[in-house]
Amino acid sequence: MKKKLLYTGVFCLGVLGFLSTNPTNAQSDPSGKKRITDTYAITNATVFTAPDQKGIKATVLIKDGLILDIGSKLSLPKEAKTIEGDSLYIYPGFIAGASDVGITKPKDPDRPDDFISSNPPDEIAGITPWRSSMDQFSIKDGKIDDLRKAGFTIAQIKPEGGMLAGKTAVILLGNELSTNLLKDNAALAASFSGSRGMYPATAVGVMAKFREVYDNAKLTDERSQKYTTVSGLKRPEITPTYSAMQEVINGRIPVLFSASTELEIRRAISLQKEKGFKLILTDLEEYETVLDAIKASGAHVLVKLEIPDDKAIKAQKDEASKEATELYARVKKAYDDAIAQTAKLEKAGIPFAFTTVGVKSKDIMKSLQVMIENGLSEQAALAALTTNPASILGLDKVAGTIEKGKMANLILSTDSIFAKDSQIKHVVVDGYIYDYETKAKKKSSKEGENGDTVQIEGDWDYTSESPAGSSGGILSIKKEGSEYTGTISYDDPSGSDKATSPIKNVTLEEGTLSFSFDVTANGMQITVDVSGEVSEGSYDATMTVGEFGSFPFKGTLTPTLIANN
Repeated sequence: MKKKLLYTGVFCLGVLGFLSTNPTNAQSDPSGKKRITDTYAITNATVFTAPDQKGIKATVLIKDGLILDIGSKLSLPKEAKTIEGDSLYIYPGFIAGASDVGITKPKDPDRPDDFISSNPPDEIAGITPWRSSMDQFSIKDGKIDDLRKAGFTIAQIKPEGGMLAGKTAVILLGNELSTNLLKDNAALAASFSGSRGMYPATAVGVMAKFREVYDNAKLTDERSQKYTTVSGLKRPEITPTYSAMQEVINGRIPVLFSASTELEIRRAISLQKEKGFKLILTDLEEYETVLDAIKASGAHVLVKLEIPDDKAIKAQKDEASKEATELYARVKKAYDDAIAQTAKLEKAGIPFAFTTVGVKSKDIMKSLQVMIENGLSEQAALAALTTNPASILGLDKVAGTIEKGKMANLILSTDSIFAKDSQIKHVVVDGYIYDYETKAKKKSSKEGENGDTVQIEGDWDYTSESPAGSSGGILSIKKEGSEYTGTISYDDPSGSDKATSPIKNVTLEEGTLSFSFDVTANGMQITVDVSGEVSEGSYDATMTVGEFGSFPFKGTLTPTLIANN
């Protein structure tokens, strides 16, 4: 069965990640796996050394993973490999403040025979501060190259788990043969996620349990210090939980608290004020009304790098009932308020960075552009991707700007980074250069030369390529009212010829056709996302298969259907 699955195409590639004993079958195949030379010179490019600096024409010299020099008249060593940067723009590599890239969820532990739901063991209750995110991390995860394609070179990874999931780490998104570890035990990951069917099951219970764990760990630390210096004292009980909490109690690492809503933010700040630990608020989505509380707390802030779905707004009909119009107005206001929040953070003088947990890499630049269109300055946006996260993670001496002696983590783009048509051509991580395909922009699908919209309805013959081989099928698209629907056929993961799934979330915006569909294999459901540029009769896209990476997807509209329209 496994041998048959290997050749059935890209959709089986996702299944192989679960079924095969060889995990390398599911990895992407990026460039940059080894250096041709340790010395590079990117010549005559427009270089933005920091968010508050204007671009300058300069050459960037790299050696042994470090920035050796920057200037317009550098003397280049003979061994330097030259990259002509006349038409390129260079920026510091992006840094993700908290990310789930490369992270897998640990297996839930078995409950003991004497399990008591009101007082469960720490591990079963999701209290595992001793865990390390590195134990759950794999550099072979296809999402790493997807995030790197979006310009990210460093990520803080946080473990999966309950209220105290474990310690985060900071890694390079670099060569899979390197350790890539920059900083271990960088923060304690915490959330208000309760434990199902046991204590603490609610957010209030989590707060009470957090206080208990924190206080007991602090008391244990005090008793341990006395025990070693004063005779006649009872030996303190030292547990893995209390030991792992010492770095938080002593102020050596912060608590990375997931708090998406106003209420959760207030609760996390309340715990910080009460106990005095260092706090990083992450996963923020609704925070406009608590800006003053955030600023007063001194907490660092990581905002979720995505914007709300605007499909409900685009679907609004001109002729609608009074009730529908009023509902639309409320939805529109909520959407407008949400996309303007980062601008209000900037206005309030609160430095912030971004988290990419749960964010699709292909949507990152669009989200940034929307935030900028709604008041966020380009300087603040770039700072949130570079200098701010470097400072929050304690990396400002080695990353975040382009300076002599810092890590060679760079983005090379075809235009200024936030320009609508800008594309990332190269990403440099630790001196390793990753090359990405750039494409000439096609005509917008809004209006063709004849005033007609681009035709997407009909049957598309498509092919996809992956390390497992080539596969294909039929993508059928039809329009019902203002919405697009359809189906897609693909190689059945069970090996029985073809399977078909409905497509969903179909959008056509300014030359970009996007949709998704679900594949079921061996009892597991995998979501596949497809997005790319469409022109008359051709579709050049990228297909992302869950956590297994992205692959080319090319389609051609059936000629007979083109002739009939």
